[in-house]
Amino acid sequence: MLDANIKKQLSAHFQNIKKPVEIITFLDDSAKAKELGTLAAELAEISGQITTIAGDVANERVPSIAIRGQGSEAGVRFAGIPMGHEFTSLILALLQAGGHDPKIEQELIDQIKGIDGELKFETYISLSCQNCPEVVQALNLMAVLNPRVSHSMIDGALFQSEVDERKVMAVPSVFLNGESFAQGRISLKDIIKKVDVNAGAREAEAIAKKEAFDTLVIGGGPSGAAAAIYAARKGIRTGIAAERFGGQVMDTMAIENFISVKETEGPKLVANLEQHVRDYDVDLMTGQKAKSLKAPSVPGGLVEIELENGATLASRSVVISTGARWREMNVPGEQEYRGRGVAYCPHCDGPLFKGKRVAVIGGGNSGVEAAIDLAGIVAHVTLFEFDTKLRADEVLQRKLRSLPNVEIIMNALTTEVTGNGEKVNGLVYKDRATDEAHTVELEGIFVQIGLVPNTEWLKGTLDLTPRGEIIIDERGQTSIPGVFAAGDVTTSPYKQIIIAMGAGATAALSAFDYLIRTDVPAEQTAA
Repeated sequence: MLDANIKKQLSAHFQNIKKPVEIITFLDDSAKAKELGTLAAELAEISGQITTIAGDVANERVPSIAIRGQGSEAGVRFAGIPMGHEFTSLILALLQAGGHDPKIEQELIDQIKGIDGELKFETYISLSCQNCPEVVQALNLMAVLNPRVSHSMIDGALFQSEVDERKVMAVPSVFLNGESFAQGRISLKDIIKKVDVNAGAREAEAIAKKEAFDTLVIGGGPSGAAAAIYAARKGIRTGIAAERFGGQVMDTMAIENFISVKETEGPKLVANLEQHVRDYDVDLMTGQKAKSLKAPSVPGGLVEIELENGATLASRSVVISTGARWREMNVPGEQEYRGRGVAYCPHCDGPLFKGKRVAVIGGGNSGVEAAIDLAGIVAHVTLFEFDTKLRADEVLQRKLRSLPNVEIIMNALTTEVTGNGEKVNGLVYKDRATDEAHTVELEGIFVQIGLVPNTEWLKGTLDLTPRGEIIIDERGQTSIPGVFAAGDVTTSPYKQIIIAMGAGATAALSAFDYLIRTDVPAEQTAA
């Protein structure tokens, strides 16, 4: 299963295994089980520290494997074949079970080890989901560090009966001790906060004690990362407060227009961005969502950012790069059936709709690309476009129209998502030419109608456009002196990764220029 190049790379990585690791296999005579058995055997051949043991399949998912380090319980399991995006999760589990130190703060390690109670996590994933590995790897790490925690990754496409029984219609879906725990991307910090009720308060208290920054970046996407690097290179006190590092890029599958990089994937680019930021003296605070901004009370004074956890950060200058999120249809039934048939990521959730009828809302590049991808998985795709023509690139339109299981409906306004109380069973749309209403029976709806800026917390503070974008000038300056903005959250006309990075650099350089040209108030100097 593994080619020579991958084996060579793994051989180097496996030098970090400090103690013996066992892969326990739970297999039968099926083709998938044989494939998983081959994978386990090939991994064992690469390192003398890894051995395989045949396990008793009674009361176990088949096919699956369990990972355990010497003298430890098998707290990590993979039900299915952890290839695709989850191959990294498997390799990390082997390294960490073998004693390789995790790359997280010691404070988090101590928190995980201190968690009481038996926690049995199960995460349903799809191998094409780029959001799933972060959740899987976080829970695997918790299981390696704390013997009271166990975690199983479950490929929903391979264990369809469980998916149906538990009504899983979006990934990642996490269950704790048999009950629904989380759906969608969730960070290690947020998982800990949910199981350790005092973790959030302790974190807020520590953040509130931080000294004022020279430049504070709000948001951790490409523009935020670029701004932090450029600010830190000036030798000034720099911080990032972000809900999650990477922003929307983490949800991007293929990136083929990042100049000098022929092709990459969002999570890979984000990992490189984070490593680049950490190479500098930047205080990176993730899991932090901004709640409000308070302008300086005097010229040159401190800008204050209140966080959702109650802590407040202060800085002489601020760069806002909170990006954007998927735009919703805002029709009856959408929120009720979100995660139960209404989805926003075709790469993540598409495999759960194998053989079913689905809709894609939106005829731009993202909508047409989604319809093309889904057509290879589902029974039928209906694409609904509000306009009288598709807006996607012509090459994509030609590909879409060549597919036999795709229908395109133009001039359509979606008015309602319908369901049976448990999951989606259709949608209602109005023909804009005739005002006639139509109902289409469906089992899934993928919404791809663009993005909306994350600026609700800034209303009444900064000047915004009617669409909610932050109004900036050519230097990234907002309506408040000392507050700059960059990326998809602004009036920048083109929402592209490479443009966001350049805008982040511009905003940081403008913030530095502001600092050196602005006197510090007397009371601030005295403090």
